Amino acid sequence: MSTVVFAALAASLALTIAIESGFSVLIGIRNKKDLLLVIMVNVLTNPIVVLLYWIAVYYTNWNTVLVIIPLELFAVLTEGFYYKKYAQKIKRPFIFSIAANAVSYSIGFIIQQFI
Repeated sequence: MSTVVFAALAASLALTIAIESGFSVLIGIRNKKDLLLVIMVNVLTNPIVVLLYWIAVYYTNWNTVLVIIPLELFAVLTEGFYYKKYAQKIKRPFIFSIAANAVSYSIGFIIQQFI
């Protein structure tokens, strides 16, 4: 089990960083410090969210939607806080966080449908 979880954590983090960094560039964020911040906040939040999701799904019978919503809310709020505090060119940090996470989650969801 631990190998599977580690692989899922690594794949999820890599995909999230690629998607959210790409999203950032697509919407016009070119500042290197802000792009590094996008990577760092995802290194902070993504493994926590994915691990807690796996634990909740594996050890409980909770509805996955009821697990995902608070975890994604945690990620959006945490990332938005760091963007607000440290970003140089991200004008609306919480809107950016919502959008980046929505894009990342949606693409990840679509990819899971084909795996």
